[in-house]
Amino acid sequence: MGLLERLRKEWFILGIVLVIAVARLEPTVGVKGGPLKPEITITYIAVSAIFFNSGLSLKTEELTSALMHVKLHLFVQIFTLVFFPTAIWLFLQLLSITPINEWLLKGLQTVGCMPPPVSSAVILTKAVGGNEAAAIFNSAFGSFLLGSSSSVPFTSIFSQLFMTVVVPLIIGQIVRRYIKDWLERKKPPFGTISSCVLLMIIYTTFCDTFANPNIDLDKFSLIIIVFIIFSVQMSFMFLTFLFSTRNNSSFTPADTVAIVFCSTHKSLTLGIPMLKIVFAGYEHLSLISVPLLIYHPAQILLGSLLVPTIKSWMVSRQKAQKLTRQPKAPVKV
Repeated sequence: MGLLERLRKEWFILGIVLVIAVARLEPTVGVKGGPLKPEITITYIAVSAIFFNSGLSLKTEELTSALMHVKLHLFVQIFTLVFFPTAIWLFLQLLSITPINEWLLKGLQTVGCMPPPVSSAVILTKAVGGNEAAAIFNSAFGSFLLGSSSSVPFTSIFSQLFMTVVVPLIIGQIVRRYIKDWLERKKPPFGTISSCVLLMIIYTTFCDTFANPNIDLDKFSLIIIVFIIFSVQMSFMFLTFLFSTRNNSSFTPADTVAIVFCSTHKSLTLGIPMLKIVFAGYEHLSLISVPLLIYHPAQILLGSLLVPTIKSWMVSRQKAQKLTRQPKAPVKV
């Protein structure tokens, strides 16, 4: 394989390295309130574009089928809202005897209680080619479920989810009905478009991370927390992968992709307002926020790096399942 062909194949990984490097050099460009205005361009325009893109690319039957996939929804929501926080709490009982700052550990506990994000899990699922419709439902439902039961204003959560997820998705489905033949004939690169949007999100996320004064820890504590967060993410991704690929699980490879991302990702957009309300007046709020501020870019970076590997596994697994379903040719006597 030539160098140019290799670069073309790995363009997304190279793009991740490039946007992180640019964010490190001049983070003020992509921070909230900066020239790019990510609080508008990312939170509303980019997220809306993601779900409009999904509305265009998904068949209505796929959305309906995903809505009825109760077993998958239960798995994701129970893992996210019950197993994840419980496992983190048990893990923190061990970490409490270490010299790690207790407020950072409290921050890790709050990370475990956060709902899934609306956008990143959907984009990564789409980039792999997994069950995108299931990812959309679980990401939106998880945010809505936990957000509506917390101290964060219910109306603001509902209106943002409705305007950035539901409305663009419906509009995409309506437009699809009129240009369905053209879409099937031309096959637009929906996955590539979503990957480009993800690069924008990675860039602005790391701009916020590099410019954030709250992440001003001593190097030892910072390295330990980053290591713990990556270890937690890798462990839980592996666990969800094992649970969803058991012989009696009945999940397809595409389902597994959605499960892995939706079950392990945590929302920064909903998480920070929740922290500010729950821990209002705490002098250690900045330390409590650090694990979530690190978890968010870490999950996007790790997920993006794993896209080619997970996609390769899913395609090979689908091919193997297709071969096993083919009827065997009769043996000639």
